[in-house]
Amino acid sequence: MHEYTSTARVWGLSCPGFPEEVSRARRWTRDVLRGSPFAEDVELIVSELSANAILHTASGHESGSFHLAVAVSAQVVAVSVTDAGGMGTAPKIEHQDQDAEHGRGLGMVSAIAHRVVVHSSEAGHTITAELFTDARRGGHPC
Repeated sequence: MHEYTSTARVWGLSCPGFPEEVSRARRWTRDVLRGSPFAEDVELIVSELSANAILHTASGHESGSFHLAVAVSAQVVAVSVTDAGGMGTAPKIEHQDQDAEHGRGLGMVSAIAHRVVVHSSEAGHTITAELFTDARRGGHPC
């Protein structure tokens, strides 16, 4: 984290909708959050949300893309992934059986993050996961 920063800092990355871009998004996130106690958790969240964007939305189609944002403040680390939508259904958090082959990703993200917000529009979906720097603010500890 950037200890000398008193206001939120925001970084953004746009990626083509290719599967190999998930690892690029993870590396980029690791670089942005170098030194943060939340780096590994956010990296895992980015991996899951980026893969979901490619697999389940038009982001994974020819000329598709997804967009990633990381915001860091003294109170929260937030990561958002925006996809291209186009599949007719909105992402939803489901808590599946541990043996289920599909549908566990957002449940896993919600288990790691203190808060997960899904925003859907005609242009696509944005999923934001927030990790509070002070776990007493709400949610569960990381």
